[in-house]
Amino acid sequence: MKNKIYSVLLGCILSVAANAATETPIQPRVSIFSTSTDWEAVTGRPLNEYYGTFRGKSPLIGRGLMLYYLDGFPCYGLGGSVQAWVAPNGESSHRLRLACVAAPKTINFAWVHASRDADDETTTGILTCEIDGDGGRDFEIDLSRCTRGPDWDDYE
Repeated sequence: MKNKIYSVLLGCILSVAANAATETPIQPRVSIFSTSTDWEAVTGRPLNEYYGTFRGKSPLIGRGLMLYYLDGFPCYGLGGSVQAWVAPNGESSHRLRLACVAAPKTINFAWVHASRDADDETTTGILTCEIDGDGGRDFEIDLSRCTRGPDWDDYE
């Protein structure tokens, strides 16, 4: 009886081994993902919140300026705080909230001339702004120092 059990077990082991030898070998999977998904894990640096306010007049403003923050390392925008309207006098009550692994030095906005209630218009192009701040969590965006980049039709 013992010999029968050993024979059956040996047969099962040999059958599994034979099947394993004929299966397609497992190929390692290549994982491609956006580093934007988890900058904290990718960089090893903690995320912190940074808060930006707007000031200054710019000839670009016109009847008003709608700005949409464009995510870019080392920061991404948080929630509804990434859209701001700047009045013709250069004032805005908006506070930009960003999650960053380091204090931003410049930021980019998509922009369009717009009145206060026209937040669904197609944007014109890119606006790049230098950050005024001491590297702390609060910074200012002086609109008079922002530079207009290419319009979308000219963007490459």
